[in-house]
Amino acid sequence: MRVPEGPQVNASTHQDAGQPHHPQERLSTLTLGAIGVVFGDIGTSPLYALKESFIGPHPLAVDRAHIFGVLSLIFWTMMLVVTIKYVFVILRADNKGEGGSLALLALIMRKLGENRLTPVIVTLGVLATALFYGDAIITPAISVLSAVEGLTVVHDGMAPLVLPITIVILVGLFAIQSRGTAAVGKLFGPVILVYFAVLAMLGIMGIAAAPEILWALNPVYAVDFFLIDPKLAFLALGSVVLAVTGAEALYADMGHFGRRAIMISWLYAAFPCLMLNYLGQSALLLRDPAAVANPFYLMAPEAFRLPLVILATAATIIASQAVISAAFSVTHQAVQLGFLPRLRITHTSEKAAGQIYVPLVNWALLALVVLLAVSFGSSGDLAAAYGIAVTGTMLITTGMLAVLVFAVWKWPRPLAAMVIGVFLLVDGLYFASNITKIPDGGWFPLLVATVAFTVLTTWRTGRRLVLERLHEGAVPIELFIQSAAHSLERVSGTAVFLASRPDDIPPALLHNVKHNRVLHERVLVLTVVTEQVPHIVTVARSTVEELGEGFYRVIIRHGFMEDVDIPATLASLEGCGGPFKPMDTSYFLARQTLIASSRPGMALWREKLFAWMVRNAESAMEFFKLPTNRVVELGSQLEI
Repeated sequence: MRVPEGPQVNASTHQDAGQPHHPQERLSTLTLGAIGVVFGDIGTSPLYALKESFIGPHPLAVDRAHIFGVLSLIFWTMMLVVTIKYVFVILRADNKGEGGSLALLALIMRKLGENRLTPVIVTLGVLATALFYGDAIITPAISVLSAVEGLTVVHDGMAPLVLPITIVILVGLFAIQSRGTAAVGKLFGPVILVYFAVLAMLGIMGIAAAPEILWALNPVYAVDFFLIDPKLAFLALGSVVLAVTGAEALYADMGHFGRRAIMISWLYAAFPCLMLNYLGQSALLLRDPAAVANPFYLMAPEAFRLPLVILATAATIIASQAVISAAFSVTHQAVQLGFLPRLRITHTSEKAAGQIYVPLVNWALLALVVLLAVSFGSSGDLAAAYGIAVTGTMLITTGMLAVLVFAVWKWPRPLAAMVIGVFLLVDGLYFASNITKIPDGGWFPLLVATVAFTVLTTWRTGRRLVLERLHEGAVPIELFIQSAAHSLERVSGTAVFLASRPDDIPPALLHNVKHNRVLHERVLVLTVVTEQVPHIVTVARSTVEELGEGFYRVIIRHGFMEDVDIPATLASLEGCGGPFKPMDTSYFLARQTLIASSRPGMALWREKLFAWMVRNAESAMEFFKLPTNRVVELGSQLEI
């Protein structure tokens, strides 16, 4: 069993160097890409959001008051949550251009360092990440199901084919992940752009038939809805929020497209087209309440419904692809920041570093997505499970934003309190409404989030315990050099020993001396440190300190969005007594069997879980791209 050596996470503020990590493309290209990737999820919400508000778990009368009330809620929710909160405020919270819950966590930790708020902030960031995994499982299932269900509008006899077609699409989507999406990814923007244009045209046609629907944009109608029936209005929030599922993608995908491209694509393309479509659906319901069965497809003339099903299905596949890619990216960040064990991660593009494939995550998602689609059977039933993870993540993001505006940005307290207060009120109401859906399916994303949270926190705590156990009685490196340099035989070549702490002797070095009784002419004690920034500039990546007697302390720093290639880094290293020759360099790794014990630290079952994760983690040899024929593993036992 391999002890979880490096990379270590550094929360200090001294390493502040970063670099742009999306290519310097034209703004128009980035904007088109953002439309295709960022807004795929929220763009497919019209397929089910309005419908579920009326015929979901808490049905509403399809009359003028409720139609105006629901539509007003949708519009102002998109204004407050997406436009104001995410576009105008949260997109400013970039970590060297990167966004998302873990990037926000790293930003706050880097700016504030270790303090009394650290445990709370870390818990919030991990919890948001755990909820994301619950959302990532539901999104592909409900999106593809809702699109394919349009076949039942085309012909009633096609209902039995909906689930099989959905499963075939989902299996095919996950099966091609290992090949990468660089080629088909170029089509995402144009396809979603056409899809948004169709949404807008259908909406305009509906509005033209009942222009009075435009009055529903007045917030008075949302207030009247609560005055008419406070209980039903509150419960309706659980379905209304489906209109903004995918809003987190605006922040999470900022590193790929940049803040400006996302703002432009939302304000001038996605938002207007979505609202026109919701207005058109609502206008249809005013004229024909029976159309509530599927207002999205029934808006279209009968001859165009099958092409609309095909276009909507393509859009939901793209939305699902965006979520899958985000799951890979979040997992990569979690590994680099020390929340998950080393996993096999494959780069699917030589040009785009961000395009990765994580086999374990891919097949686990496929199994759970298919299980979910089969178990629930329809988008209507799945909608009951959807929302609680999204609103939970939004609420947590607001909590982390509060720390940022008060402690890091240092906004005037009255302004910060007012802004955060409004966000907390809105997010809190939506989250509370979705709690009522737990018995109907909301338990599923919470179960997934609980498992993910347990895994993330167990790995982080277990790593800390291992480092503490290794540090107990550790020999300072300077003392070791004084006592061992002249008493042991020196052999030719270079030995590289991976160390969790740069000031301690690595266990592999002690085992090598104990069993082999030799030292190489040149010895490197190498520590890999993950900084709280996504990327590190080349000049700040490595530091070398000569310790005497052929010993060198080397620290390699990298960002949490980067991979580490130790041999390549050493090849460019200077100040280590000459160049490194691949065939004269050996890498020594510690392979320690972890034994769960009753010592204070974690519950015994968590210690066993941690030991299992260590046993099944990808080896440091593969993770750090070490040559297999130059690696030596030395083992021992360690109680945790």
